[in-house]
Order: sequence, then C-alpha cells, then structure tokens
Amino acid sequence: MFCNQCGTQLQPDYRLCPKCGQPVGAPASPVVYRNRLQQHLRTLGILWIIAGALFLLPAFAAMFFGTTAAMFFPFHDAVAHSLGPFLIFMAGSTLLILGCGGICLGWALMDHRPWARIVAIVLGVLALFHPPLGTALGIYTLWVLLARDADVQYQQLSRTP
Repeated sequence: MFCNQCGTQLQPDYRLCPKCGQPVGAPASPVVYRNRLQQHLRTLGILWIIAGALFLLPAFAAMFFGTTAAMFFPFHDAVAHSLGPFLIFMAGSTLLILGCGGICLGWALMDHRPWARIVAIVLGVLALFHPPLGTALGIYTLWVLLARDADVQYQQLSRTP
C-alpha cells in the first residue's frame, strides 16, 4: 500500500503516512492550477481601483475650487468671472468620472464581468499616454489581458459562478 499524497510505501497497520502525515485511505488533496490570467487578474483589478481613487482626490479639489473660485479671486472680466470657474468645475467633473470608472473597472475585473476585459484593454491603451504610473498600469494591463489565449481564459472565468 502507498500514500496517496507522497507515494511512500506504507505498512498495513499505519493510520498516518510517516513521511507527510496524510491519513491513510484519505484522498490526496487536489492540486489547484491557476493559469497566468488568474494569477494576475486580482492584482490588476486592485491597481485599477487604486488608480481610480488617485483620480478622485484632484477631482474633488477642482470641483470645490471651481465652485468657490469667484469668491476668492475677483475677476475683472465678466467672461473670466463666469467661464473660468465653470471650466475648472468641468475639469474636476471629468476627473471624477475617470476615477469612478477606474474603480468600477477594477471591481469588474476582480468579479470577472464579461465586459471588463475589453474596457480594460481600451483604457490600458489610453493609460499608456499618462507617464509614469499610467504608462506602467497600461503596460501591465495589456500584458495580462492580451496574452495568448487570455480571451478564452477570461470567457471561462466570466461564465463560472
């Protein structure tokens, strides 16, 4: 008789394997194989959430400054008085949308949503133009999601409950 875990030859009266401690007659613990995509998908999702959160800080600051700029800076030109704070507020709103989108994308990647892979590839390409951290995130995103058979592996992950 042999151990199911390590293959050591056992005596008939043994209850535990003397080498690995596996109970005799118990099935070997299953080996869980994780492919490359599964190994990196959670990390990629966390990085997108962090990137999105980093966009939220300047977004709220710009939106606050855009709404209060007229009180702090006396603009002498009527166009600058109305258009300047509005443009600052809109820039903050754009950053807010990008930040929330990054957080949602990271969450969707970790949850294996079917649409998240394509969105992450598109945003990964756009992130390449935001050095240095955006470029690193874009390269890592494309490296994980555009590997050989990554599309098939991601579809399998998104189908499993």
